Amino acid sequence: MKKRHVLFLLVLGSSLAMAEQTCDSHTYPMSMHADQYHDNGDGTVTDNQSKLTWMRCSLGQTWTGTTCTGTPTTHSLPVALAEACKLNEQGGYAGRSDWRVPQIPELAMIVERQCNNPRTNQALFPETPASYFWTATSPADPGNGYVLSFGIEGAKYTGREETLNVRLVSGGKAM
Repeated sequence: MKKRHVLFLLVLGSSLAMAEQTCDSHTYPMSMHADQYHDNGDGTVTDNQSKLTWMRCSLGQTWTGTTCTGTPTTHSLPVALAEACKLNEQGGYAGRSDWRVPQIPELAMIVERQCNNPRTNQALFPETPASYFWTATSPADPGNGYVLSFGIEGAKYTGREETLNVRLVSGGKAM
């Protein structure tokens, strides 16, 4: 009996992983316009309105010039913050050395509310997992941190030691 449950979970997990992104731009306009972003040609895009520069790939992935490859690494919030500092100390990325974990309003700017699996523009942020990402926004409880999902879950706060995905931002002032 246990083998059947494991097989069912493996099949269920496989079908979820293979789900294609769907977007409903007919009912409502897209909330994230590709022309709002400038492709810097180095694995980053800059939001022309906010002036924030985003890594196109999640930590652990590699930009190939056209897409992100590899599996995103997951980190606790303290490790995610330390990874950003370490990257900056080692010379940065794409000519920038002010990378940081974004605040929740910043990360929410790259959520595409009309899409699912994941909820972001795949042309700008390819291979983004439809899962939770850390933000540097802290709730009143110092043992927790806010996270935002590129899946259907939205935002929540969770224990700082939970291991989740990370996307770094550069520029602007930390909110």
